[in-house]
Formats: sequence, structure tokens, C-alpha cells
Amino acid sequence: MVRESPEPADSRLPRLRLDQLLDELQVRIDEVRGTRDRLNGLLEAVMAVGRELDLPQVLKDIVEAAVTVVDAEYGALGVIGDGSKLSEFIPVGIGDDLRAQIGDLPSGHGLLGELIRNPRPLRLPELSEHPASYGFPPHHPPMHSFLGVPIRVRGEVFGNLYLTEKRGAADFDAEDEAVVTTLAVAAGIAIDNARLYEEGRLKQRWLAASSDLTSALLSGAEETEVLDGMLEHAVDIAGADMGVFYLVGAGGELRGSLARGEGAEAHQGVVLPTSEGTLAEAALAQEGLVTVVDVENEPRITVQPERWKGFGPVVAVTVGTKERLSGVLILARRHKRPPFSGAEITALPGFAGQAALALELADRRRDAEQVILLEDRDRIARDLHDLAIQRLFATGMTLQSARRFVEHPEAVDRLNRAIDDLDSTIKIIRSTIFGLREHDPQGIAPKLRSRVVKAVDEAAGTLGFAPALRMEGLLDTDVPSEAAEEVIAVIGEALTNVARHARAGRAEVSVVVEDGVLAVTVSDDGIGMSPGGGPHSGVRNLSERAERLGGTLTVHARPRPGSGTVLQWRIPLPNERN
Repeated sequence: MVRESPEPADSRLPRLRLDQLLDELQVRIDEVRGTRDRLNGLLEAVMAVGRELDLPQVLKDIVEAAVTVVDAEYGALGVIGDGSKLSEFIPVGIGDDLRAQIGDLPSGHGLLGELIRNPRPLRLPELSEHPASYGFPPHHPPMHSFLGVPIRVRGEVFGNLYLTEKRGAADFDAEDEAVVTTLAVAAGIAIDNARLYEEGRLKQRWLAASSDLTSALLSGAEETEVLDGMLEHAVDIAGADMGVFYLVGAGGELRGSLARGEGAEAHQGVVLPTSEGTLAEAALAQEGLVTVVDVENEPRITVQPERWKGFGPVVAVTVGTKERLSGVLILARRHKRPPFSGAEITALPGFAGQAALALELADRRRDAEQVILLEDRDRIARDLHDLAIQRLFATGMTLQSARRFVEHPEAVDRLNRAIDDLDSTIKIIRSTIFGLREHDPQGIAPKLRSRVVKAVDEAAGTLGFAPALRMEGLLDTDVPSEAAEEVIAVIGEALTNVARHARAGRAEVSVVVEDGVLAVTVSDDGIGMSPGGGPHSGVRNLSERAERLGGTLTVHARPRPGSGTVLQWRIPLPNERN
């Protein structure tokens, strides 16, 4: 048996070195593979955050991508708002139930605020040991390792990525920081693209709303209905909880208001002699966009501040100019909601300007239609005077001349009645002509004819039917203002008596000026006057009104029993016209 001689020690040395080299090579290969896998993960994460254009979804994708590429258990993205505080906080890894138990989301104090104050990467093996840390709220899961990286958009810090609890390691390393920093650069680009898309989409929606508003006003829709639609559009586009539109008069008074959304009932129909102490005053003073962070505690609001209870961020803008002001548009959000961003309200002044222009165009259109209507009425009045009355005059004269050739007494009587009817018809047409030609200028109290028509129309609701109306003579020129006031009161009292006592199905009102006498007659087809019944208080009032002006009041039943009552109120008119 041949024995092998032992291998010399110096011959085993190359084999050991080869094993070490192979092991080291395997480690390097594993590192390269790990780096490759991480780069692939980073590339996938960058592509993932760049696919979306909806900003809220982009922010959520960024956090989820960051948690994945560094294998963290928890992650969050905090968006920095006004006052260096977090306006939004998007967490990942904490369920909805646990989030509800924790309560309010952080606003940017403590360690989270450290990155806001010093926007550069921060790695900690134990976050509780940092001087800015002051613990967690109840129910919050324990967290130790920490990595924070700022996200910049066009050179400005948009927010911060927060990652905690590195899986499989005590803390995050430099490579994790490099990967997340690279992801933050891609996130900044994705956020910028999403914001540009959102701004474009909002501008398009504001323009569409302006177009709808203009079309509605110019199509002849009711102004109140159109303004209500404007509020609905503005609340929806700006993401507000409530919208208010104050109608402002030439002297700064609030002539009314419209409101839509939560708590709108407290702001509906506000009428004040001045805008002083209201949010409308602040908007009018600034003549532009006014923003308020906490309207519930706004010191400038001293008139009915309780109407703003529960609301926080507010934006207000004037609709119109000093020379032609329509009102003030206000949009409000509830407490704890973020303030209005620039993208949400950048187009609001343009929308308000378009609304003001549309309102002015609608006013001009109504004025033009009114002019056309008045011209048409004048034309009709001329035609009635030049054609109808002349024909009736000619017919009447023909009948009068023919009367002497008629011998039968009954025929003569009928001719006389026909001639009288023609005279009455001519009087009615003349009264109609006066009504067509008398226009009440804007800003001047309505004349007697218009007031009589209005008084009769208002009585229809009480009576249950519309009374007939006849007016003759120069009511608007021969009747003094004091007598005109009495006429309106007499018509109202008389028709009220008909509604209360007559049980009538028809009524007629006539107001006639003839031979220096004004006569107001109200008749009905009701049950008539009760036998032996004394005059009630309404009739006494009418009698006293007539006596005060040197006139008389007569009330009598129609000839046939139960066929109604006739009330006539007469007063003399002064010789000189007022």
C-alpha cells in the first residue's frame, strides 16, 4: 500500500486565496445584483409617479413608491402650506381605523417641522433622540429609524418625504438616502406636471362656467336663477363648502343675497343699510381678491359674525367696478380644511369680471327691449288715435245725421243707444291711449294708472279671481297726489270688503275722471247688502275719506235682490292740474 505524502503547507495557500477571492467575488456579484434590483425598483418607482396627472393620486403614489424602494414599514408626504405648516399629510402603512384613533394629522411641529425649517436630507437611527422630537400621540405605533428628504418643485420646497422603520436593518443607510433623494427629484417633476395639468383643467372649467353664465343671461333667463347657477359653479370648481353672493347697491348698501351649500340658510336674503362690518366691505375696499384664513375669528367682521361659525378659509372678490358694481362673491370652507390654493382661485377674478360683463350686457339687452316695447306702444296708440277713433267718430256722425230720417220711436231709441255706446267706446280707447303713452321713468314713483293696476292685481289673491278694470280720463295729470293716495286706499278697502262679505264670483273696478270729478266705482255679483244691517267699519272709513276731500260715498244694492252691490266714491278735483 502506497501512502500519499502530506501536501506541503505552501501548496495549500493558493487554494485558500482562491476560495477567498471566489467568496469576495460572490459578495460583489450579490451587491451588483442588489444594486441592479434597487435601480430597477427606483426606475419603476420613477415611472409610476410620472404616469398620473391627478395631483392627490400623484402624492399617494410617491409615498408608496418611496416605502417600496427602501423597504420601510411606514411613510408619509407632508405638503407645506402657509405659515410653514403642513397643509396636507398623506400617510402610508397606517390603516383607517388606527388613523381615526390617533386623531388629527400632524401640522408640522417637532421632528416633522425640522425638515421644514432645514430642508435637507435627515437620517436617524433613533428619532426619539433628536432634540426636536417630543413623542407620539396616543395609539400611534412605535417608530425608531427615520429618513426624511425634501421635495422641491422649481427650486421651492413643496413638501417632505418621511420614512420610518427600515425592515431588516437597524436604520436607513446612505444608499437609502441616495435612492429616496433621486426619487424626490422625479417626484418634484411629477408634482409640477400634475399641478400644471390641474391649473389648466381648472381654467377650462372657469371659462366654461363663464360661458354658461353669459349664455343664460343673454337668453333672457331670470337674473336670480342665473346668479344661483353662478354660485353653484363657483362652489363646485373651487372646492368650497358654501358660496354667497351679496347684491350691493350704488351707496354700498346690501340689497339682498343668495347662498348655496352648507349653512347657506344663514346667509340667504341679507339686507343691510351699509356693508360696513361685513366681509363684503373688505372686498370692496381692496377691489380685488381677498383671502381670510379663519373667517370665524376675523376681526373685520363685526355685523352678525355668528353667521360664519364653523367656517375657516374664505376668498372674496368683487363682481363689477366702482362705476357699475353688481355685488361681492364669497366662497368659504369649513374649519380644518386647507386654504384655497393659487390654482383653485387664480381664475376667480376673471370669472367675476366675466359675470359683471354678462350682467351689464343683460341690462343693456333689457333696456333695448324696453325701448322697443315703448316704441311699439306709441305706434299702437297713434294707430288707435288716427284710425280707430276717427272711424268711430265718422260712424257716430253718420248715425246722428241718419236719426232725423227715422220715424219709428223704437228705432230712434236704438240709434240713440248705439250713438251712446260709440261715445263710451271712444272714451275707453282714449283711456287706453293715455295708458300706452304714459311711461314711468326709472327712479320716479309710479303714476296713478300703474298703481291702480297693481292694487287690483294684488286683490286677486284675496278674492280668488281677477277683477275687471276700466279707467277713463286724465288720471295721471288731473288727479293730485293726495287724492291719488286716497284712490288706492279706497280700491283696496272696497275689494277687501267684497272678499270678506259679498261671496262674489265677479267684481269690476272703474276709475273715471270726467268734468272735474273723480269717481271710483266697485261693483260685484255677490249676495248684496243685508236688510237693516248698519254700515261696517270699512264703509265708514271710505265715507270719511270722501268727506275729507269734499266728496260723497254711496253704496246700494243692484235692482234684483241678491245680485250684488255697487259702491261709488266721488270727489271734486281742483281746477288746475297738478
